[in-house]
Amino acid sequence: MASRTLALSAAASMVALPAIALPAIALAPAAHASAPAHSGTTHLWAKLNQLNDSGATGTVTASLTGDQLSIKIVSHGLLAGAPHAQHLHIGGSSTCPSNDTKGTGVDGHLRVADAMEDYGMIAVSLTTSGDTSPKSGLAVTRFPVGSTTYSRTITVSDATAASIRAGKGVVVQHGVDYNGDGKYSGSSKSELDPSLPEEATDPANCGRLEVSQMSGMPTGGVQTGAGTVDDASVVALGAAGTSLAAAVGFGLVALRRRATNHI
Repeated sequence: MASRTLALSAAASMVALPAIALPAIALAPAAHASAPAHSGTTHLWAKLNQLNDSGATGTVTASLTGDQLSIKIVSHGLLAGAPHAQHLHIGGSSTCPSNDTKGTGVDGHLRVADAMEDYGMIAVSLTTSGDTSPKSGLAVTRFPVGSTTYSRTITVSDATAASIRAGKGVVVQHGVDYNGDGKYSGSSKSELDPSLPEEATDPANCGRLEVSQMSGMPTGGVQTGAGTVDDASVVALGAAGTSLAAAVGFGLVALRRRATNHI
């Protein structure tokens, strides 16, 4: 696991709403060379299959025209009232681990770093508004809350667009309530930040974006059913106002919570 050593860095919160600080997940490398312009539209779809027996599933439809990615995610079975980080990953073997894959977490739970060789690093943060770069990988107040329908059009880099067209994009959602108490809790701590429970970090589902001949994929600007983190969510999750610190290259980053409240 030496190659997966995490560089921990604190980041001050720039949002008014309190939110849980999840540990950072792998970041995609910056694109260096521009790819040739691509004409036409590529349609894609994915089925999100549960990881860690989370019960969380979903479907993804997308269309890519030039550098414009229109993506729609319909989620089911995610922890209600809790923010769920979600990303488009590029790299690794462009696959998802199976639900029965054992990881290094308690009771063999699959942790973030355990699956990096499968789905790779973050290329796009699927936030509800604002920045979508890897730097927003844990901008928690801008991720969907609970199971919902997410839809947004995002500008991606040439390198990311080329990987998506080649069927090498993977969508992952995070956050698993193992003990069924309705919040991120438990004695097992995240391998990325010991101040956080493992439940807040672990991947909940995963699906590879496959090229489809279907049409009618989502278009237009930001339209999402995701809510903000309300008071009930704060009680369920614990308050910790933070945002993701910037990282470059192939490194990993993780957040430390600034707030005094703990989950």
